Amino acid sequence: MEDYVIRPIAHIRTDLPEKFGVPRQAGIVEALEGRIVFEPEYRREEALRGIEGFSHIWLIWQFSKALREDWSPTVRPPRLGGNVRMGVFATRSPFRPNALGLSCVRLLGVETDPELGPVLRVAGADLVDGTPIFDIKPYVPYADCRPEAASGFAPDPGATLSVVYAPGTQERIPPEKRPALTGVLANDPRPRYQEDAARVYGLDFAGKNVKFTVDGETLTVIEVE
Repeated sequence: MEDYVIRPIAHIRTDLPEKFGVPRQAGIVEALEGRIVFEPEYRREEALRGIEGFSHIWLIWQFSKALREDWSPTVRPPRLGGNVRMGVFATRSPFRPNALGLSCVRLLGVETDPELGPVLRVAGADLVDGTPIFDIKPYVPYADCRPEAASGFAPDPGATLSVVYAPGTQERIPPEKRPALTGVLANDPRPRYQEDAARVYGLDFAGKNVKFTVDGETLTVIEVE
């Protein structure tokens, strides 16, 4: 078997330093923004010439927080409660032979940083802070969109939770970060098999540790450290 070597062209900066809380799919939390910072040899403005004409782009990246020595032909998708095994190639599980991910994100613009060169601002990413990106391609609606496509065991994004902030907690989050945090929490970051209303969860977001509980369809933020 031939081995192929690919190197990251960039890394993404987001407000989510850990896997816990990262949206399960791209585009679910549009308010969640990120910055794509290129590696020095790829900080070339001409390499991005024309990208502003596209509203969305594809990111090909690595599940860098889920690397394993081996792989399994079946996985347990969270959508099915973590109790049913499906073929790895029939899922978007991070535990796959090459640990590659594919995400469609909205392109907000291209900024020029005096030290980092051209930086892409994106929205709706489902990536952990620091995730390596191997390639970027424009999203072309007539080629990439298939409205008639079947969605298998994941026909919709799933139900969302009602998010409530205890007095004084919301004020500890910068105003410009609140919509993204609320979106992340509303999509229920807990493992699907955990439903203990008394359990306190901690989510790292934008330099804060957000503690919350979930009772039924209501998520309550009880503390922000």
